[in-house]
Amino acid sequence: MRILFSMTGKDPAPWISAIRRALPGADVREWKEGDVDAADYALIWKPAPAVLRNRAGLKAIINMGAGVDWILELMASDPDVSGSDVPIYRIEDAGMASQMVEYATYATLRYFRRFDEYERQQREGIWRPLKVYATGDFTVGVLGLGSLGAAVAGELATFGFTVRGYSRSLKSISGVRCFSGSDSWESFLEGVHVLINLLPNTPQTSGVLNSRTFSRLERGACIVNLARGGHLVDEDLVAAIREGQIAGATLDVFKGEPLADDHPFWKESRITVTPHISAQTRMEESVDQVVAKIGEIELGRIPTGRADVSRGY
Repeated sequence: MRILFSMTGKDPAPWISAIRRALPGADVREWKEGDVDAADYALIWKPAPAVLRNRAGLKAIINMGAGVDWILELMASDPDVSGSDVPIYRIEDAGMASQMVEYATYATLRYFRRFDEYERQQREGIWRPLKVYATGDFTVGVLGLGSLGAAVAGELATFGFTVRGYSRSLKSISGVRCFSGSDSWESFLEGVHVLINLLPNTPQTSGVLNSRTFSRLERGACIVNLARGGHLVDEDLVAAIREGQIAGATLDVFKGEPLADDHPFWKESRITVTPHISAQTRMEESVDQVVAKIGEIELGRIPTGRADVSRGY
């Protein structure tokens, strides 16, 4: 069994060692420039396009993360990239759900308890208690109810918040009022105090966090974007904050990463920026999933986590 490994932004050595320990009979190699040798499996995260270019004979591509949009974009832009006829599987959790729940809960509670406003008051030397919100009167909307979004919505419901969830197909989550379809879009948004985005990145969801969306929310609402930078129209958010429709935003993902030094988000005190750390892939859990998926494929079965190319996720 030949396994090709390439992960941008990660030290490959510990990953390759872990895979070799878990699959002692496998030939595991890191991709190097000029490598065109055959491979049965490609374990990748945002590699150079050449890693997949004219890569014949693959049994599967395993994306070492949750989002596969970048692979689909690469396939669409480069006809020589293998993938259209190769099944693509993604890491389904690997500790990401618990991290995402922690991040989203923190951001929601920060706005609910008005700590963002108290931080501004401290900078200005102001001592003034603010009105306390009631959980039942505080509406949280979660965009996207996949494994991560469903976990976030379910956890926030346990605090007593009024939680709504929106997805492409109708879901059922305890304590969460679920919406789906374009006909219910405005009803979902109406009166939301905190909007958390965990949608997949597809042509249909690109730019969904825009001025029109913001205008439907409760005045003074807050935005939490944990999905992809392409979901957000940056200039619309800045304008909505300056106008007062949006009170603040917590952003972990951006169109360009790292965020450019001259980007206006850095200078807007009501925007909190974190460097794409809301849910990071954990090596041990990821390797366990890779081994399980390869084992299923070798037995002629279809593992869970296969990407639906037609839907874009």
